[in-house]
Amino acid sequence: MLRILLIICTLLMATFAVAEGHQCSTKLKDDIIITKQHIHVKGASGNLQITPDGGVRLNDKVIPLTAKQRLQAIDYQTEVRKELPWIRQHTAQKLAEAKQILDKLVVRVMGQDSQVRNRLNVLKQNLNKQIDKVIEQRADSLIFHHQRLKTIEADSRVLLNESLGGILQDSINEMGRRQLLTGNDANQSLQNLLGGLSGLQQDLELEWKKQEDNFRQFGQQVCRKIAHIEQLRIDLLNNLK
Repeated sequence: MLRILLIICTLLMATFAVAEGHQCSTKLKDDIIITKQHIHVKGASGNLQITPDGGVRLNDKVIPLTAKQRLQAIDYQTEVRKELPWIRQHTAQKLAEAKQILDKLVVRVMGQDSQVRNRLNVLKQNLNKQIDKVIEQRADSLIFHHQRLKTIEADSRVLLNESLGGILQDSINEMGRRQLLTGNDANQSLQNLLGGLSGLQQDLELEWKKQEDNFRQFGQQVCRKIAHIEQLRIDLLNNLK
């Protein structure tokens, strides 16, 4: 059963980690605020504001721009407006896909009414809240909080450990009750219970092998997007010097 929990943990955390960029070589080291009026990048690189038409304020000073610099500023803010919402949306989608995979297996092995399904729903909701802490959607803005990346992985592992303990207990209880209802003797019931857990483990391992490349490719795609917008920022600032 511990092997089953490790597979579940691997599936959910792999989805969450690659989606949030934990495995990327390029790290965003600034907070990024997106509004209709501008994007605002503040942190290690200074204080940068760019309007949709390419106007730039750097460290509270309006910067006169050449035509090339303005185009660079427009390109950077356009990509930020596109890529950060994309990462947020598709992270949530991948997390939902991972949960759906687990849910189908639980239904097939343990039944439609299994309490484990409710625990998976709660876990997905809690992990989505962790996503929102990093890329926060407000009524009039979208905010990337770079420093929160340092804490959400640890916080998410706590959530997983708490949830997986409940999943373990529910799985044993539900399969145990099912075996008691069959009227078999204790030894036969135990063998059937272990057989059911073994079948669930095999199904999870097979499904993870099928999905592993898909999740890895998604993580690589996220990392490319992060590296792309960071390089645009670096190039712009270098050309403003």
